[in-house]
Amino acid sequence: MARPIAFEVPPYDPRETLRKRLEAVPVEHAEALLESYELLEQLHQTGTLRVLTGALAAGNQILETAVEAAHSAEAVRATRNAILLGKMLASINPEVLEGIVAAVSETLGSHQKPVIEPPGLLALLSHFRRKELRRSVALINRFLENLGNQIKLQGEFEDREAHTSSPTGEKRRSQPAREGH
Repeated sequence: MARPIAFEVPPYDPRETLRKRLEAVPVEHAEALLESYELLEQLHQTGTLRVLTGALAAGNQILETAVEAAHSAEAVRATRNAILLGKMLASINPEVLEGIVAAVSETLGSHQKPVIEPPGLLALLSHFRRKELRRSVALINRFLENLGNQIKLQGEFEDREAHTSSPTGEKRRSQPAREGH
């Protein structure tokens, strides 16, 4: 009679399997593995891993809060304003902006409160003989003119919007003019 073959299944140790896999890693990856261990240790020591674990656990709640905040009118206005300020800064010649920064720091940038005695009327008028002052006043005047034009255009736009709206606040479509009437 045939004897049964003895088959023994060794106990499975996942740690031993991982250790064998690590030993089989090519030497070229050893340095990367050591650096990743050091990075993990630093993340652990600084508490970053704990924060990331908490963020992953509360992921949906964080996402819902962020979405709610992004849908608020204030967030939309802030985003639009940030984009407009970015466009404005991008349109300014860096040399001009550098001159403005230098003028502001020379005028107001000292650590002490500037002592400025108000000039008399004749002294004030004598300042207008200087080209630098007239150049600055002309620049400010041009800015104020452009600002006034923009305010006027905005008012005209709002007037047009008000005339094209119905009493219920809905916008009416303008009817095309009929020929012969």
